[in-house]
Amino acid sequence: MAGAATVLVIDDEPVLQDVLGSLLKSDGFDYQQATTAAAGMRVLREEEIDVVLLDLMLPDRSGLELLPEIKAFDPHLPVVVITAYSSVESAIDAMRAGAFHYVPKPFKNEEVLNLVHRAAERRALLVENLQLRNRLEGMGEMVGTSRRLEEVFELMRRAAPARSTILIEGESGTGKELVARAIHRLSSRGDGPFVPVHTSAIPADLLESTLFGHVKGAFTGAVNNRKGLFEAAHNGTLFLDEVGTISAETQTKLLRVIQEREVRRVGSIEAKTVDTRLLAATNTDLWGEVQAGNFREDLYYRLNVITIELPPLRDRDGDIPLLTTHFLKIYNEENQREVEGFSPAAMDALTGYCWPGNVRELENAVERAVVLCRGDTIELDELPQALRSEGPSTKPVAEFSPDGVDFRETVAEYQEYLIREALCRSDGVQRRAARMLKLSPTTLNEMIHRLGIDPAAKN
Repeated sequence: MAGAATVLVIDDEPVLQDVLGSLLKSDGFDYQQATTAAAGMRVLREEEIDVVLLDLMLPDRSGLELLPEIKAFDPHLPVVVITAYSSVESAIDAMRAGAFHYVPKPFKNEEVLNLVHRAAERRALLVENLQLRNRLEGMGEMVGTSRRLEEVFELMRRAAPARSTILIEGESGTGKELVARAIHRLSSRGDGPFVPVHTSAIPADLLESTLFGHVKGAFTGAVNNRKGLFEAAHNGTLFLDEVGTISAETQTKLLRVIQEREVRRVGSIEAKTVDTRLLAATNTDLWGEVQAGNFREDLYYRLNVITIELPPLRDRDGDIPLLTTHFLKIYNEENQREVEGFSPAAMDALTGYCWPGNVRELENAVERAVVLCRGDTIELDELPQALRSEGPSTKPVAEFSPDGVDFRETVAEYQEYLIREALCRSDGVQRRAARMLKLSPTTLNEMIHRLGIDPAAKN
């Protein structure tokens, strides 16, 4: 809940409204007022309210009658009841109806402010938890609240119900299969099979029969009819990882399956209809492969109906502490350890590293640290050597002295910074770094040699 909390006072006494309004404003709260139950509900529908102060005696209906309506409108909105009766009975009735607490008239200013602060804190915590739950619902092991990842979550939710093919792009270790599994779970096919295929791990001459199946005698070793993975994923989802590695011949047959929604097993003339949703992933520039003649353009467009681009970990500000806590819990349980957390120096190293291996590298680092940890807290020397020796890139800042600044030297320093940063973000792959900098690979290579930069350096 950003900014000051807004309190709605529903009370028909002008003096009490003035007192409460001044009291709340002086303590930093925003303030809204209503003198009837109907007016109070109107304000709730039109404004963002965080806490309600509700008098039990209103001109049009009682506060006890209004309270259930408020809770039905927003079950998580805390309501502090104001009652002129000192009897415990009215307070108990209000609490049973869902009131956060009550305050009797006449009240003490400090008592009211204390209750409002507690109610506002409760509201903020509930809203934060609800938002986090909504973001992560159906997302499986995907953890994070950064803006870039929230954009991915939103796109996944919108795209999941459709049958359209989705191309998931991202560097190695960013969680492309996790995204595919989450999309499957969020879709109407969630109860059907999810079949992942890591195409680069299957020899090219076997991938075709793996995907489409074969009949007995189709080739040496085909001793029985065999169903392919497209058929195995019928009424579910087939996930093709590293789709850019598929051979040209298999690309042609894959295109036909997508277009016709039917497969023909190797060695068979019979076509079988399949209802299989296709998700694909790549860690390479697939459009670049199309332009280089290594990937069919028509297949690229068939796969790329919807694109989800996963951000690298270095661009997910604030997610590293969340992820380390998540992995710490997992590997504590797996290794029967009770490691409580990371020292400040260790956390600085984790958040300052550029993570070329992304989330997978972070997970491995946390697992290693949990296993090697000597005490209750993971120290810097228990992290991998790369995190201890490498720091984040430091952006040069021009400092204007009374005599001015050396323009050429400052530009040269910034040029070197940009090249080092691009190499870090591309895991040392110069072709990818050149695309980031909008330079030709030859020009970038010449500049790297001229500046004496190690392309494999991470800072």
